[in-house]
Amino acid sequence: MTDIAAQTQTALTRLVAERQSKGRVPGVVGAVARDGSLAWSHGAGSADLDAPGVPPTADSQFLIASQSKTLTAVAIMALRDEGKLSLDDTVEKLIPESKHEGVTVRQMLSHASGMQREPVGDVWDVMKFPDRSELVAGWNEAERVGKPHHRFHYSNLVFSLLGEIVARLDGRSWYDAIKARILDPLEMRRTTVGMDGGPTAVGYYVPPFSDVPVREQLLDIGSMDACGGLASTAEDLAKWAMFVANPVDEVLSKDTLDEMCQVQIMADMDRWQLAFGLGFMLLRRGDRIFVGHDGGMPGHITSTFVHRPSGTAGIALQSSTSAPAPSLLATDLIIKVLEDDPLPADPWLPGTTVPDELTGVLGTWFSEGTPFVFSVKNGELQAKSPAAAEHLAPAVFTRLSEDLYRTTSGRETGELLRITRNTTGTPVKLHWATYLCTRAPLSFGEHLR
Repeated sequence: MTDIAAQTQTALTRLVAERQSKGRVPGVVGAVARDGSLAWSHGAGSADLDAPGVPPTADSQFLIASQSKTLTAVAIMALRDEGKLSLDDTVEKLIPESKHEGVTVRQMLSHASGMQREPVGDVWDVMKFPDRSELVAGWNEAERVGKPHHRFHYSNLVFSLLGEIVARLDGRSWYDAIKARILDPLEMRRTTVGMDGGPTAVGYYVPPFSDVPVREQLLDIGSMDACGGLASTAEDLAKWAMFVANPVDEVLSKDTLDEMCQVQIMADMDRWQLAFGLGFMLLRRGDRIFVGHDGGMPGHITSTFVHRPSGTAGIALQSSTSAPAPSLLATDLIIKVLEDDPLPADPWLPGTTVPDELTGVLGTWFSEGTPFVFSVKNGELQAKSPAAAEHLAPAVFTRLSEDLYRTTSGRETGELLRITRNTTGTPVKLHWATYLCTRAPLSFGEHLR
């Protein structure tokens, strides 16, 4: 494990102990991952009430339930990158038996399709879950209860069908696909469908009016595994979280994971504190955005969230159906570390060269009366307004040809930057996203007078 200051570890341990006690949760594991690996973990309570006082550990399996959706989403995006589907593909293109028309993969990943929440048949009442053929047949019977993109509507049915799409396009079962694509490359050896027979946390229901927990049964949810069938450990989830913070191309490119973390729909319309990307929950607390997902199954309420800018993750695993919100514990752990024991800033490293064609471009240019400072870092051209907020990254440009650049990140991403020179080769004006940039501040059209 990487170092976290002893005082911060004590505070983290107190957080976990308080949530276990106040939430009346039989067993809790809290963990923090950063700098690429598990940095701290603590178990409170009992992993099994038949052996009271022996807490769960970072190696204890919990059902992570809907956290499974994030792995399904990564598999879908990997198939997209391989050209096997498009986010604009409809279900009927990928599953020809589908009678619902116009439901796109993007809508499915972001819970914006308007399809009903659960498979038909009152599955959480009768505890009978569909197999693959029953899932598709039930999909055809299900209602589209809302208009697409009109409002957020969470759907386990939709993510179960995404698992069917993964299986069909990958030519193997959903679990075999994510095992080969995600679990094996990330060495997540104890992330399985259901419990694997190793150390586990037994799941309980704690009634509201007594302190006598009731043991919950383990369920086989069949074709719904893609939406909520996985079990995992804090050790494995730390590996997953560190991938979300810093993706490896063997699983998914950084650009694609960045795409998954872009807001697709707002889930909390009152305070704008929860949105969904492509398979990920985007939770805002203060000025920070955390990326991850909650999970809930009978006896297990869990959460993993990542603060991607700092590469820090929090994991909350709780063995109670009625446990308090896991995302609050997961993100409280992150915030405590970020505020009390942040990693040191990366050292500044000097560059080695300034491209010859950029020497006359560097310095201040004005556009719409606003100054922009163009500079070079590690040989790349950048631009940022001195008035821009400190947390905003500069625009970065990539050279396409002589005096023509593409904005690859930051302000005006995707737009062109053109350099115009006089007869002596000195840059005299720039066009950035077609807007004129000049060395002196000018009003609109003043250069034409």
